[in-house]
Amino acid sequence: MKNVNNLAILIARVLMPILFIVAGYGKLGDAYAGTQQYMQSMGVPGFLLPLTILLELGGGLAILLGFLTRTTALFTVFFTLMTAFIFHINFEQGANQLMFMKNLTIAGGYLLLAVTGPGAWSIDALLKKKW
Repeated sequence: MKNVNNLAILIARVLMPILFIVAGYGKLGDAYAGTQQYMQSMGVPGFLLPLTILLELGGGLAILLGFLTRTTALFTVFFTLMTAFIFHINFEQGANQLMFMKNLTIAGGYLLLAVTGPGAWSIDALLKKKW
């Protein structure tokens, strides 16, 4: 049963960060300026975009590999809730209600990951065994 649980956690760690990795990578190219302008139009300082990319791309890869999992998951919970309340609170505009609920769901998944940890098949587990 332990191996089944570890496999399930590994699968979750592979699936959960896909959205963030793709979004963070996408902001590195031509979309950088447009994303920065959009952030500023919503009252978020544009200089925070590199931190956003770091969390999405770097944090997504960290979760995927199971590195600093609990800490990264908690940062992702906070980030996802903030983006829900800043960018998706106007339910009368387009698909914002759905995006808001999606963000709540993502935050719940990452909170669960922060509590359960990365499982045995992770860099965190390997480092714990070495030390």
